Amino acid sequence: MRWNLDSLYTGFDAESFEEDIKSCRAMIHKMKEWAEQELCSQDNGLKKIEAFLSMENAFLQLFTKIHSFAELTLSVDAKNERALQIVEQLEDELTELTTPQVLFQKWIGNLESFEELMASSELLKGHQFYLQQLRKQNQYLLSEAEELLIAKMKNTGSNAWTKLQELLTSTLMVDIEETGEMKQLPLPVVRNLAYESDPVIRKKAYEAELKAYEKIEASSAACLNGIKGEVITLSKARGYSSPLEKTLLDSRMDQETLEAMISAMGDKLPAFHRYYRKKAALLGHEGGLPFYDLFAPLGKADMRFTYEEARGFIVNNFKSFSNKLADYADKAFEKQWIDAEPREGKRGGAFCANLHSIKESRILANFTGTFNDVMTLAHELGHGYHGECLKEESHLNSDYPMPIAETASIFCETIIKDAALKQASEDEAFTILESGISGAGQVIVDIYSRYLFESELFRKRETGSPSVRELKEMMLWAQKEAYGPGLDHQWLHPYMWVVKPHYYSADYNFYNFPYAFGLLFAKGLYAKYLKTGSDFVETYDHLLAATGKNSIADIARLVNEDLRQKDFWLASLQLIEEDIEQFIALK
Repeated sequence: MRWNLDSLYTGFDAESFEEDIKSCRAMIHKMKEWAEQELCSQDNGLKKIEAFLSMENAFLQLFTKIHSFAELTLSVDAKNERALQIVEQLEDELTELTTPQVLFQKWIGNLESFEELMASSELLKGHQFYLQQLRKQNQYLLSEAEELLIAKMKNTGSNAWTKLQELLTSTLMVDIEETGEMKQLPLPVVRNLAYESDPVIRKKAYEAELKAYEKIEASSAACLNGIKGEVITLSKARGYSSPLEKTLLDSRMDQETLEAMISAMGDKLPAFHRYYRKKAALLGHEGGLPFYDLFAPLGKADMRFTYEEARGFIVNNFKSFSNKLADYADKAFEKQWIDAEPREGKRGGAFCANLHSIKESRILANFTGTFNDVMTLAHELGHGYHGECLKEESHLNSDYPMPIAETASIFCETIIKDAALKQASEDEAFTILESGISGAGQVIVDIYSRYLFESELFRKRETGSPSVRELKEMMLWAQKEAYGPGLDHQWLHPYMWVVKPHYYSADYNFYNFPYAFGLLFAKGLYAKYLKTGSDFVETYDHLLAATGKNSIADIARLVNEDLRQKDFWLASLQLIEEDIEQFIALK
């Protein structure tokens, strides 16, 4: 249940690791020297663009291999001083590339013969979208000196705050009473108790979790305010109307699409409210559902899985879609690409790192044997399969935007849920259906609350740093707005801003609506699959392979959809509402 990173390096003292770090430094020096010499004129434009693309792809191929090894090591061992040292060293050295990258972006942004050159080279044609994006975003660049200074100061600013927050949450031990004695358990273990069948354990874990955050609330607030303050300052300096505008441009998504989706989500919140109140009633509560029972399992079926059973369940059910997907998942388990064991020093939650340099993936999870844990593994394997579909693309063409990032993962969740329902007993079917709705509620209702919270956070951060009290009040307000009468307002989660790492990245603001986008876009794709059958598999793989070099609108056109239309989003949400109505009718 622990991953093997030997395909990257056998350790920080490996000869190949040291050699690659030296090669990285040499590449950075070469790119700086080349940019200063070659980007003084527009002569030989074709040759210069090809040279820069080749250098950048080669550098990313090597740098991401080194950086991923250090980051992955740190993610399961937060106190690994060598890993932390390497990450900081690499991030500092990466800032040296700022000057050549800015010089190239400004140079190509002003290149008069751009369109003519695009048609004259296969390499340029293959990277046309990337180059057009550089030209489009050129208007938001500051001077080379300013961009270099910003890049360097981020390492002692937002990047440092991010690392501190990761350290705080990954090393936080929670005091909790178990079988009559007090114990200290890692935060991810305690949070996973929310899925336990015993209501006493769920409530006890919730109360212990909230109490534990008091130890790190002030530090977390400082991290959050430091990061968001930097984002606001830089957004204004570069000419963005807001951090949201920058996020949308980085996401290759337009405001009309976001507004159509958020509006549709708001329209369908009452359906989720009905679900939460029904669940509350089934659990013996009057009125709304207390937060500590949000993830309570329902039904008589206690669906528990060993790690090997989870593997078989996922691989066999992925075959209902395609052998290629099933083979990828089986390979991930077989080759130890997954770190599934919860332990002290390991970060909570789950993620997938697609290692394009070696055409592999690594998945972090905290597996305790619940059906939800199985769904989480399927979700992360979906991310990995996305990387598998992109592995033949160049490094620059393998980078897809945030909203699309959740499409493959949620598509895989849906495959597992539907396949599981077909082979389940009545009790198991009820459990699976409820678990699926609960997950959708997190991606629609809770994401809606997170979007509201972050919007308000940016608004308040404009005039000062919100205190711990204000942050808690903002989170409670956002939860009340989103969950409405579905939850018992006496039992909410005021510390959700501490627990979600998505708030703590200066480069990925509003990392909330992409989850909703992923769910609803995946639902739309899955509906097409159900209509067209196996013929859709090739279309799906082609769509995933195109995500690194297209806008979201163009990706949607591959399946003949216009995402600016609210009806698309309402149709996807309707599929979830039908599940909710079925759930309410069952009990």
